[in-house]
Amino acid sequence: MKALLTNKWLWIPLATWLVVQFYKLIVEVLTAKGRKINWKRILGSGGMPSSHTACITSLATSIGMTEGFGSPLFALASVFAFIVMYDAAGVRRAAGKQARILNQMMEEDKNINYQEKLVELLGHTPVEVFVGAVVGIGIGLLFSMIWDF
Repeated sequence: MKALLTNKWLWIPLATWLVVQFYKLIVEVLTAKGRKINWKRILGSGGMPSSHTACITSLATSIGMTEGFGSPLFALASVFAFIVMYDAAGVRRAAGKQARILNQMMEEDKNINYQEKLVELLGHTPVEVFVGAVVGIGIGLLFSMIWDF
């Protein structure tokens, strides 16, 4: 149990994800007209910056800081990070665009009966992914330097 609780390669990415999600929640509250808290935003995807990217780049950075940037573990985490970033800016973004078009079609055609709208905010722009990577690297560096076992 102690190993799990002191595993910085687990907790740094989770902390990074929480920081980014709460940042997005706060920005949404401050910019919304009603200033209501949308708790779904904590678990939601999309928006600036990419929490998926921040999470995985903080993991890769913390592995690089402790295991070495030439280690196989760092290489594995880096390749995984690039796959996550590609997915965020490519596949999930395309799925969000398709959901937007399908929602428009369902609204225009009254013969289509549907229970709920499709989620449109799935992916990220390349800028959101880039900022997520910068945030993740920064948090990964910071926590790796202060978390000493």
